[in-house]
Amino acid sequence: MLVAAAICPCPPLLVPEVAAGAAPELDAARTACTDALGVLAASRPDRLLVVGPAGESGRGPHPEGTRGSFRGFGVDVDVRLGAEAAEAAGELPSALAVAAWLLERTGWSVAPVEGLGVGEPLAPERCFEAGRDIGGRPERLALLVMGDASACRTLKAPGYLDERAAGFDEEVGRALGAADVAALKALDVELAYELRVSGRAPWQVLAGAAEDAGLTGTLLYEDAPYGVGYVVAAWS
Repeated sequence: MLVAAAICPCPPLLVPEVAAGAAPELDAARTACTDALGVLAASRPDRLLVVGPAGESGRGPHPEGTRGSFRGFGVDVDVRLGAEAAEAAGELPSALAVAAWLLERTGWSVAPVEGLGVGEPLAPERCFEAGRDIGGRPERLALLVMGDASACRTLKAPGYLDERAAGFDEEVGRALGAADVAALKALDVELAYELRVSGRAPWQVLAGAAEDAGLTGTLLYEDAPYGVGYVVAAWS
């Protein structure tokens, strides 16, 4: 059963070595992520499942011990999912590597960790079904859900300026902050795609897992410092 969830953004820029001189610009987001992980730790789960967007090569389960790297961003930083675990085969997709970095940064040792990469185009019903399977596990389960909102908030954003982006992100922030499962299920898939939202599918997996969990939410951070919507929330 789902006992808690943390929702965090997944830009590699959260890793200070990647952000370099711009690192202080995301200090508030990092602090919020730390607070959200604190909520997960306080729930004393039997297992932590990290869910995040992934391309075809990064989809599927990622066992504890799977490695990730930020070398592709020009820095000598490697991570591993579950610092105490033996090394496992495969490589984490970028979003899950950011999650592994967050967990290492906060010294996560509460429960075993595993990862699930979700294809960003995954249809809502399949997301809900995957979430229901997760929420139906008998163990006390916590979720760390990675994903960004729109990438079209400003002229310099990766997706350029789209006037629809601010309203979409506002609804996402409200839904994640309020643990509004129905609103997350109702997200416009086509609009999310057009706005280059990476978190839609992971958030809808969360919605399926949380259907009967009765969790309440708290919005910890919401901003778009690089024209990309970043939201941090905690459910418990």
